[in-house]
Amino acid sequence: MTTAPLGLYVHVPFCSAICHYCNFNRGLLDEALKVAYVDALVAHVTREAEDAPVDTIYFGGGTPSLLEPAEIGRILAACRGAFRVAADAEVTMEANPETVDAARLAGFRAAGVNRLSFGVQSFRDEELKRLGRLHGAARARAAVLEARTAGFDNVSLDLMMWLPGQTVAQWMTSIEGLIETGVDHASLYLLELYPNAPLQELMAREQWSQTADDDAADMYEQAMDRLEAAGLAQYEISNVARPGRECRHNLKYWRDSGWLAFGCGAHGSRDGRRWKHVADTAAYVARVTAGADPIAEARHLDAEARFAEALFMGLRLTEGIDPDAYRARFGQDVWTRYGDALAPALEAGLLVHTPGRIGLTRRGMLLANEVMQAFV
Repeated sequence: MTTAPLGLYVHVPFCSAICHYCNFNRGLLDEALKVAYVDALVAHVTREAEDAPVDTIYFGGGTPSLLEPAEIGRILAACRGAFRVAADAEVTMEANPETVDAARLAGFRAAGVNRLSFGVQSFRDEELKRLGRLHGAARARAAVLEARTAGFDNVSLDLMMWLPGQTVAQWMTSIEGLIETGVDHASLYLLELYPNAPLQELMAREQWSQTADDDAADMYEQAMDRLEAAGLAQYEISNVARPGRECRHNLKYWRDSGWLAFGCGAHGSRDGRRWKHVADTAAYVARVTAGADPIAEARHLDAEARFAEALFMGLRLTEGIDPDAYRARFGQDVWTRYGDALAPALEAGLLVHTPGRIGLTRRGMLLANEVMQAFV
């Protein structure tokens, strides 16, 4: 059993509207179901109580900012009652700009949230409309200012690149918008087109298309260069931060640390065990209320699978992996086990291998999925 501090992931599935591209576990806000869901979360957290240290709590969604500050406060109180939550724990809440105002943000801050992650996606109104977002660029900027006024000194935002009809120049307009907000952290994602997402049908009907793969690569490289020049250093394939503002919770995913899961569809991981809760919101509420286990799927990774997964995730970080640390932890030498499979990436300049580090180059991060095939 690990003794390192755990993270807690709390899933909030409710949304004001369903974005055209979204494939997450979410649904439209139902006030009655929301009340029952918060009760179930509190009950579930309380039931899982143990004398274990916790140093990160992450409210993901969906749109967690649709909960009332008092509801967030109830859940956080349950977490503190069930676990040894550090005084300086990072407590992140995802939020959409249109769901908050100065008063709500002050309420969330008073409830114990100390890090906000805004789902902005673009600073161009035309693109936001295509994505089915409810806010405009001006509202996103205002939300960041309101967060600062409310006392948040750790603010992140998400942007999405390779959107339908988007050019490199248009993408860089959003990057400049990001920099102008002065946020402390940002996540940059390539749009993924899921078969069941409405955006697929919209693109066909409106004859929108994504730019060429080479342009997507230019978007990525130009953005990372510009953000680095503005003081936001890349620390993971899709994430940049000011010094000391890396997302401590997400680092648990990339460093194979442990986290517990609460909420419908939430995934947890601890000591090689992986589990997922039932996805349906009402079913989750019903199971927890009845005292039943909400876990729908669970598996234990054997030593080989855990070693490969830890390498796969660790290489996402710009720091790469320390071969000596991995040998001490897993009892295997990385290059002895995977050197032959990784050699083509090394020769192609996608990977670097020194006595103290194995890591992806910036170009390697662009082609990370190809490099990671070595561990499949």
